[in-house]
Amino acid sequence: MPNEVVLYEKEGSLGISTVNRPESMNPLNMEVFRALSDVFDEVSRDDEVRVLIITGAGKAFVAGADIKELLSYDLQTGWIASRFQQAVFSKLENMGKPSIALINGFAMGGGLELALSCTLRLASEKAKLGFPELGLGIIPAFGGTQRLVRTVGHAKAMELLLLRTILDAREASRIGLVNAVVEEDQTFVKAKEWAHNLASLSATVVRLELELLARTQDTGFESGLALESSLAALAVSTPEAKHLLAQFVAKGKNK
Repeated sequence: MPNEVVLYEKEGSLGISTVNRPESMNPLNMEVFRALSDVFDEVSRDDEVRVLIITGAGKAFVAGADIKELLSYDLQTGWIASRFQQAVFSKLENMGKPSIALINGFAMGGGLELALSCTLRLASEKAKLGFPELGLGIIPAFGGTQRLVRTVGHAKAMELLLLRTILDAREASRIGLVNAVVEEDQTFVKAKEWAHNLASLSATVVRLELELLARTQDTGFESGLALESSLAALAVSTPEAKHLLAQFVAKGKNK
């Protein structure tokens, strides 16, 4: 329905979710978080959907949290809200299927936190990204501080958070905050190209790779190697791997 705060549609193996509050640049409130949570659950359950693309309606991806809602929080309600919001973004990050943030405009504060929860980030050349929270007397509360450090490193994260530096798309790409930048009219074309590439892979091996990368961020090197060996052995034993490896060998013989 046109008045839904989050839209969702399927295109074959792709799911496309759009934060739909364009009149105010798609701010995140609890209604949006609950709707996103429902979308992530739907994608997780639907075996036909292999990749999720997330974007925003209008000229913004997500311009941040809903300031009017933030004004209503006290110590207790602020804590409860933040923990729920973090859980929703963690659900996205850990759903076992890759996601692509299609950053079509402003991705500020909570919007950048949403993008950081995705597997890949694709930005329009007109995108702007940053964390303005400290200038408003608040801090990011949807998991963004932790994911930012892991993505761009401690020193650059300190700059973005403390100095509230607003990055254009090219600079965001240079520091590794986004994976690629494309012309504005090519964002969906490129996002779908990536999505179809990912959807062509074995769902099992993609899930294993995502699990490996997620679980080894905070482990020691040797522990990471052990998990890598375990999941690699599981992957190579699957029917999908046997089929694809045999195909590769057969192609080599036919050359």
